[in-house]
Parts: sequence; structure tokens; C-alpha cells
Amino acid sequence: MKKDEHSFFSRRTLLKGGLASAVSAGLLSIPNKAWALSLLDQGFENGIRELVPYPQKYPLLRITTRPVHLETPFSYFDQSLITPNKAVFVRYHLANHPLNIDESAHILSIKGNVNHPLKLSIADLKQRFNQVSFNVVLQCAGNGRALFSPRVPGAQLGNGSMACFKVTGVRLADVLKAAGIGPNARQIKYRGLDEPALPVTPAFIRALDIDKALSEHVLIAWAMNGEPLPMLNGFPIRLVVPGYFAPYWMKHLSEIEVINTEFDGWFAKEAYMVPDTENNGIAPNTPIKNKIPLTKLKVRSFITNIENGKKIKLNNGELTLRGIAFDCGSGIRAVDCSADGGKTWLPAALGKNIGHYAFRPWIITLKQLKNGPVNLMARATANSGETQPLEQPWNPGGYARNVVERVHAQLES
Repeated sequence: MKKDEHSFFSRRTLLKGGLASAVSAGLLSIPNKAWALSLLDQGFENGIRELVPYPQKYPLLRITTRPVHLETPFSYFDQSLITPNKAVFVRYHLANHPLNIDESAHILSIKGNVNHPLKLSIADLKQRFNQVSFNVVLQCAGNGRALFSPRVPGAQLGNGSMACFKVTGVRLADVLKAAGIGPNARQIKYRGLDEPALPVTPAFIRALDIDKALSEHVLIAWAMNGEPLPMLNGFPIRLVVPGYFAPYWMKHLSEIEVINTEFDGWFAKEAYMVPDTENNGIAPNTPIKNKIPLTKLKVRSFITNIENGKKIKLNNGELTLRGIAFDCGSGIRAVDCSADGGKTWLPAALGKNIGHYAFRPWIITLKQLKNGPVNLMARATANSGETQPLEQPWNPGGYARNVVERVHAQLES
């Protein structure tokens, strides 16, 4: 990608979400016009989500404007197992994030408790270290927050703040070893180029235990699906922490510091914390006695080809369900489906395994169904033995939703 392809982020008309401006500028292509138009007036129980185009993106559902927060329309997850770069959701914590970065001038600093502090360009990363690629799921910690009951504060997200794509980069472990990790290293703390808009706002700095940082699948990545990262997804490099929620995946990565203590910044000690209970849940309006950082993804599954509340045509009493499942990296062992609200379950056939960290497709044809309302469910079980709960444990952040989702439909012959 040419360097000047990222310069259009300064065009205010696009950042305000002007569809006509984007089309006329030649920066937007919609893969399915009917699909896009059908969602323009999409409503949601906790608010209206407009379909809005941003640079390098198809029209996505706008949650907030500043900082930018865009959700993927759920229909995309039935169109392709791999999420196109233009359809990947966007989530920023700080309003002052970069809109134009010169890749050739970008430097990643490795400092702190290391023997040889490093300043690496993108070219250095590509030339000095072995490159690896694999498929991985990225999921926002608040994916599905709008579905919590009782309602919790924060961005009212549906289930579109997730994606599956191929990442390419170098192992963080190789870079840290080149710097020479000093004795008693406990964590890395790291940050990107986004900055607070106000002095009182904490900087977005995250931390990762050193053992996790040195694991083989944590990457410094520059590509998604074989192309440079979109600006809104972290160009030119971001940290990739497979199996962990998205707050650990730092965009526009610029600095990594090896430290001998446990980082106590706001985004490490206050943000993304959950109750220290077996299921990370507590009763609503109950104070949290002890809290821990939210780290690993929980096992999830979704029916992708049936839309909630729609009329569905049966084929001689048969209905085919398709969907996806994923977990934190052990892989999916089984998906079971129900058409009677969970009274009975039937095993679905698992599709191709494109990686333990990726979406796993599944399919099943339900038979001898009758006309009328139906309650469809899909429940995944991971190789680790973890399975989805039938009721969602509640927590005040609305984090880590992984309940068996219910799709209500009206069947007709």
C-alpha cells in the first residue's frame, strides 16, 4: 500500500460519515447494495445504529463518533468465515487517535529492563525477525453488552464487535529476546500513538505478564488478510494477543517497556475488571468484593443464517442452520442445537478447522419441524471442556457475554 493512501483521513466529510462524499471520492465500495440499503434504518432495542462509511471501511453501524466506535452488521458473519478488512469493527478508547501515519518514519521502542534497548522501524521488524501468519478471532470485551439484563452502562453493543482474520507479523518473544530481557522481569507495559483529548483522561497503557508476552503466538502484526492494517484497526503495527479480549491488542503500537513490577495504571487496575467469582458474575446491584482483570475469551457460538424475529420458510419440514463458534484457543469440540428452547439437543457437523484461535463453522439440518413460533439455540463446547451457560452471569461492566443465544423465528410451510 502506498504511503499516501492513509492521508485521506484528514478529510472531514468522510469522518463525519457522509455516504455521498465517500462514494464520489472513490473510497467506498459496497459488496452488496441491497444488503447495505436494507440496514440503513436498522433499529435496536437500546438505540438506533446508523450505517455510516468511514475510510477503508464498508458502511458499519456507528456506536460513537468520538472516539470512533463502529460495529459490524451481523449479516457479515454468514457471508464469509474470514471477515474482510473493510468489515472489521473499530473501537478506540481515546478521542485523539492518529489519522495519518508515515509508515517509513514509524518507530517501535523496546526499553526498560532490557540489556539492549531497541528502536525498530517497520522495515527492521520485517528484515530481522521470522514472519508468521495464522487466523485469529478479535473480540471486544463488551460484545453483546446491550443484551445484558438489567442494563449496564457503556456502549450498547450488539454481537457485531468481533471478527476473524489472518494476521501476519513477527513474534513479540523474538523481539524481546533480541533486546535481552533483564532479571526479575514481571510484565511488559505498552502503548500506541493515540492520546487523551483532555489532561485528566488516563493514557491508554496496557500490561501483559511476561510469560504471556513470551508465548509463541503473541505477535507484532502489520497485516490483516494479507494487506496492511487499515488505519482504524491499528496501522502500521498492532499487538496481537490471541485468545485474549481486544483491549490487549494495542493499535498503532509505539512503545514496549519491560518492568519488574505489576503495572498499576488506570487501564490495568480499574478498566476491564470482572468479579473474582467462578463465572465472573454477581447479583445486580451487589458490590464487587474482589475483582480481577478480564483476559481470556469465553467459548461462544452463533446462528448466523437466521435473523431474530423473522418468518422462515420450511422445506418439507426441514430447516438448515449455519453458524460459527470459537473460544480462547483450545478449539471447538462440539456444537449442539435445539429447536425447542433447550429441551432436546442435536449435534451439528463441524466445518473446516482454520485454526484453534479462529471461527469454526458448523451446520445442521433440523427435521420434522412444524409451522409456528420456534426458539432456536446453538451451544458450543471447547476442547478445554468449557461450555456455554444457558443463563448469562451478570457483571456491572457487561463484559464477556457468552450465554447460549436464542433466535426466535416464525416457521411457515
